[in-house]
Amino acid sequence: MSQSAPIKPLQAWTLAARPRTLPAAVAPVLIATALAFHDGVLYLPAALACLLVSLLMQIGANFANDLFDDQRGADTQARLGPTRASASGLLSAGQMRMGMLVVFGLAALLGIALVIRGGWPVIVVGIIIILAALAYSGGPFPYGYYALGDVFVLLSFGGIAVCGTYYAQALNLPAAVYWVSMPIGLLIVNILVVNNTRDMRTDQEAHKHTLAVLLGRRMMLFEYLACLGGAYLIPLGLWIAGLGSAGALLSWFSLPEAIRLFREFSSSEGSALNKTLGRTAQLAFIYALLYSLGVILVK
Repeated sequence: MSQSAPIKPLQAWTLAARPRTLPAAVAPVLIATALAFHDGVLYLPAALACLLVSLLMQIGANFANDLFDDQRGADTQARLGPTRASASGLLSAGQMRMGMLVVFGLAALLGIALVIRGGWPVIVVGIIIILAALAYSGGPFPYGYYALGDVFVLLSFGGIAVCGTYYAQALNLPAAVYWVSMPIGLLIVNILVVNNTRDMRTDQEAHKHTLAVLLGRRMMLFEYLACLGGAYLIPLGLWIAGLGSAGALLSWFSLPEAIRLFREFSSSEGSALNKTLGRTAQLAFIYALLYSLGVILVK
């Protein structure tokens, strides 16, 4: 950032919130709400509450990651990603902790309405999500530092987010919803794949053992491609098996963009991957939007 243009507090908080990642919080809620509409169990107040909680949880997770990565020495001046508020000194550790408390507190307040509607399962899901957000890079076992980030992202943004949002509306959870949740989870995993590939060198120096550090660039290309393949083939398989709507195949209209992104990921290095990361998040949102429209339009 240019020293001739000081960063204002609001800009610093915006940097810490990482707006490029927020489509990942919206996409699962869209899909779950479309499924609820398709099944005749749509409950809009619960859907809106889930959307706000999901956005707040994502922002809180980003604040936690910003703070804990700085404390563990993972965010240095050598990093190739966007400016981090803690590492750059734009926000103090105390400010970031307060920001986390406020954001997670707001999410918990909104969650009360969901608990009143859905009971103890909602409490369990809420606790799991907050713990997962904090433990990615914080606590005694930061799982993001031990090659478990990809698995937890798949479970959090796939199974938990989609199934939790559906349950909050329907107050029941058909087994098929879990399988429907996997494609969007896989696309969101690819955001982490790009992030960790970009940061391989600095993560290795900070002893952050992501899959990218352990397996290398070639395997990250394979993981990215495998996640794309699963995202587009699972809806087809579910439809053939009679477990999903044919309308979900509308998501295939985003396939050309997915192919372009894979080629871009294959040929880009370093800071050029920042653009790929943002477009990967956009792909997840576009996919979710098309998927949702298809499920709503095709009964």
